[in-house]
Amino acid sequence: MASVYILYSKIANKYYIGSTNDLETRIEYHYNKEFENSFTSKYDDWELFFSVNEISNTTARKLESHIKKMKSRVYIENLSKFPEMSERLILKYS
Repeated sequence: MASVYILYSKIANKYYIGSTNDLETRIEYHYNKEFENSFTSKYDDWELFFSVNEISNTTARKLESHIKKMKSRVYIENLSKFPEMSERLILKYS
């Protein structure tokens, strides 16, 4: 099963959106800067802000794309505040 996740950096005041089949390992990769020239390697303070777990890989990719296309900080923050938003997205993209 896959996950969609959002990381937040206080230093950069930015969000990073991704999807993966192994959330714990992928977060460790970000923390350890495994992706040398990636966006997340520029900052050291990433924390998990939001995640949707136990969904299919296809659904995870669609959710990731949808969230990125919204290009909205408010939208991202509302995903965390209002769980029904992510529930509706899962139904829409499943």
